[in-house]
Amino acid sequence: MTSETNPDMNRLNCPVPYAENERVLLGHGAGGRLTAELLEDLVLPALEGPQEQPEPLEDAALLPDHPELVVSTDSFVVSPLFFPGGDIGSLAVHGTVNDLAMRGAWPIALSVALIVEEGLELSELRSVLTSLGKAAREAGVPVITGDTKVVGRGAADKIFINTTGVGRVLSALRPSAALAQPGDAILLSGPIGLHGTTVLSTREGLGFEADIASDSQPLHRLVRAMAHLGSEVHTLRDPTRGGLAAALNEIARDARIAVEIEESALPVPTPVAAACDLLGLDPLVVANEGCLVAFVAPAAADEALALMRTQPEGSGAVRIGQVPRKGRPGRVVIRTLVGAHRVVDMPLGELLPRIC
Repeated sequence: MTSETNPDMNRLNCPVPYAENERVLLGHGAGGRLTAELLEDLVLPALEGPQEQPEPLEDAALLPDHPELVVSTDSFVVSPLFFPGGDIGSLAVHGTVNDLAMRGAWPIALSVALIVEEGLELSELRSVLTSLGKAAREAGVPVITGDTKVVGRGAADKIFINTTGVGRVLSALRPSAALAQPGDAILLSGPIGLHGTTVLSTREGLGFEADIASDSQPLHRLVRAMAHLGSEVHTLRDPTRGGLAAALNEIARDARIAVEIEESALPVPTPVAAACDLLGLDPLVVANEGCLVAFVAPAAADEALALMRTQPEGSGAVRIGQVPRKGRPGRVVIRTLVGAHRVVDMPLGELLPRIC
């Protein structure tokens, strides 16, 4: 029977599956696989056009024709605005300073742009800006320009902040996600999971914030302490959105290496472990705002650790793994407490929304 003998068949259509990727999801801003897909499929092609060999996506970029200068920009939408250990104002400074530091740069100037919702109490705005200014002065970086916009009620959530930073490269440091090499030691400057669990607990009233506080802090002095190691410091990354799992997967992908870490070496504070256990979270995917992971040539690993420990921000620095000389490129593996191995995947979407 054909559609000519049965006209009703002309009205029959095969159902088309609903495609989630037709709309922006909260997870597209999570720093995981959905973020990578959004960048690769939509953002980068629109801005850069087709590329035969895409460059690694760094925390900051070298300024064209000025290789001694580095620039980075970031937006902060954290909820709530205030949490133990910090607030959206200080976080905006620390986050941008740290992105510059991860390219081996010392911050020399910041811009600050505010998007403020109508109805925000001026006392809250004053507290945020006072904290932002204090954080900038303590980091030794001036705020030299900015902008303020006000939107209607419901068009934003109290206040969003965008910061752009310019930095000058320190000494011979030229770290890049693509430069990690087989044999490298993997160093971590401090405990993981503090920021994400603090913000989540404060937002949801879980009570863990009584025992923990965000690790939000600037890391440029910690990086400067390692500056004389120069090219022996191959890669620096601060594991913010998506946590340590996302950072290690990005490095493994961009450097085309395997990564192997030891669960027994990971510094996970007891309250963070308890919160993650209760909530079904892996500390590896929880955001941080005051630690860095470094891939360092094996001969310089001990000196790098010693230098990191001379700074308050790196007093708890530890070696958490290595880059095996043989392994599947792009894969991150953790050796568990019982001696087994499991793959650490790139987080898919947003487990902890509005975390920075």
